[in-house]
Amino acid sequence: MSSSDTVRFRVVVNHEEQYSVWFTERPLPAGWTETGVSGTREECLAHIAEVWTDLTPRSVREARGSAAA
Repeated sequence: MSSSDTVRFRVVVNHEEQYSVWFTERPLPAGWTETGVSGTREECLAHIAEVWTDLTPRSVREARGSAAA
C-alpha cells in the first residue's frame, strides 16, 4: 500500500456548485461545504466526474436562465 492510498480526502462544493477535493484532516476553506463523500483522491475525483457534469458556475447558469425568460 502506497502512502497515497492512506491519505484521505473529502469532496467539497462551493456556492457556485464547483467541486474539489480537500484533505480530511484540514479545516475546510471559507466558502466550501462537505458533500459527505470521502475516500482516496482517486475515489473522490471519480465521484466528482460523475456528479459535476456541467462545469458552468451556478451564477452563470442562473443568469442565462433569467435572460431566456
